[in-house]
Amino acid sequence: MADLTSDFLGIKSPNPFWLASAPPTDKAYNVNRAFEAGWGGAVWKTLGEAGPPIVNVSGPRYSALHSNERRVIGFNNIELITDRPLETNLEEIRQIKRDWPDRALVVSVMLPMTEKAWSDHVPMIEDTGADALELNFGCPHGMSERGMGAAVGQVPEYIQMATEWAKAAATIPVIVKLTPNVTNILPPAKAAKDGGADAVSLINTVNSIMGVNYDTLTMYPTTDGLGTHGGYCGEAVKPIALNMVAEIARTAETSDIPISGIGGITDWRDAVDFLALGASNVQVCTAAMVYGFKIIDDLADGLSTFLDDKGMSSVDELVGKAVPSVTDWQHLNLNYVEKAVIDQELCIKCGRCHIVCEDTSHQAITHTVNGERRFEVIDEECVGCNLCVSVCPVDRCITMEHIPDDQPPLDWTRHPNNPMRKS
Repeated sequence: MADLTSDFLGIKSPNPFWLASAPPTDKAYNVNRAFEAGWGGAVWKTLGEAGPPIVNVSGPRYSALHSNERRVIGFNNIELITDRPLETNLEEIRQIKRDWPDRALVVSVMLPMTEKAWSDHVPMIEDTGADALELNFGCPHGMSERGMGAAVGQVPEYIQMATEWAKAAATIPVIVKLTPNVTNILPPAKAAKDGGADAVSLINTVNSIMGVNYDTLTMYPTTDGLGTHGGYCGEAVKPIALNMVAEIARTAETSDIPISGIGGITDWRDAVDFLALGASNVQVCTAAMVYGFKIIDDLADGLSTFLDDKGMSSVDELVGKAVPSVTDWQHLNLNYVEKAVIDQELCIKCGRCHIVCEDTSHQAITHTVNGERRFEVIDEECVGCNLCVSVCPVDRCITMEHIPDDQPPLDWTRHPNNPMRKS
């Protein structure tokens, strides 16, 4: 079987699956259970500065977006960084690293924007034997209102400054965790690199409000009648995360910085997506909170089987494999043509493809043929948009077929309708 051993920044772990900094890594009890289950590493729930502990609300901290089958596909939280005393956390981190020397143990940290705060606290954290620091510049709620978290991560100059302070005080690797609550992930990533970061991790959670209580007409959830935006995570954020990971991996200025991928990883296929698009390992949170730590068995077995099927002997062979296929729209071949094809043996005649194409697309699917209910693609009208494939409830019933022709590739940079085309 393929070797799942991971070496991220020189930090070795038996597999590339780490638990992300979050409630599942809040204390030694949880992390110990995770390592017993087989997780390759953990990022300890974010530590703050020494002093009075953080105060969390005692009301609802979480809420979920459910599918029609009541499966959790999105998750929101308003929990702050650890509310346990710093010294208690440091003692437990030290004990866990002593008990599990073969696992990756990274400590997430969030501190005020002063050099002294970093120079004072980083050596204390290092003294536990932790393998690396992860600078939390992404938390979008509560702490950002105090000038930390996303308030730092949204300002590249602050990212670089705080990273430099951490690097000056640290001898272990420094990972910078980036917020997705920006219009362009590249300036923050470059700032982290310029500040000396050894790697970046992304994404942190997305600003979100989950809905309204229809009885009280207040936002949901609330604490004593008031609520606040939280951080959105889970399966629903994966496409956002993948785009940001790929942007960093394919851009010359940032392509050489290692990436720890985070955001909606629920099964092994999600891990393949992140790894192939440039991440060197992955971090998981929501799936563990929904299904428990034993999901690591399916994650590891699935990834190992996939690598075997692809003839790959290690995770490293998969990392970045899909990055060369990611480009800008203007470089897509406008002479390449695909058409939808409906497998009549698999078709259950539900009509969804016809309805969506007729109402919202290109009127390219019939609903009757010779007086019988039958759905067929009208090639002359089909533009290959893939909408029918997306809504069809039967896997592989509708597929896209390439229509070969003799036209040479032509992208928008050279298209005659482009006024700025290259000669």
